[in-house]
Amino acid sequence: MSDKIAVRTAEAPAPAHTFSQGVRKGPFVQVSGQGPVDPKTNEYLYPGDVAAQTTRTLENVRAIVEASGATFDDVVMLRVYLTKREDFAIMNEAYGEFVTAHTTSGVLPSRTTVFTGLPREEMLVEIDAIAVVTD
Repeated sequence: MSDKIAVRTAEAPAPAHTFSQGVRKGPFVQVSGQGPVDPKTNEYLYPGDVAAQTTRTLENVRAIVEASGATFDDVVMLRVYLTKREDFAIMNEAYGEFVTAHTTSGVLPSRTTVFTGLPREEMLVEIDAIAVVTD
């Protein structure tokens, strides 16, 4: 049985002390929920701009996926959490551009979108992921 290991990278925001950026066990990788945070400054970016927040959040997810030994193409599931139903179309467009550009196999990941409250008022979107490493 393979060990459970924490996935860490400076290319994504530092996690809170209560969880890892990601966890890999065997070929499975779970990325913790990411937000629109600059990994260098830990500042929340793009207040009020759900498209820019979606792209920055996906960049953070991708960095953790890559730190696990996977590629974005190995992502099988993305879960998107939005604070406002009205932001769905704008998020979906930015999401589609990013995911299509970073999925080389042509098979897009599965997705669930949920409307909910998020931990920070300036946070309009949070995204987590599951990937399967194929090395």
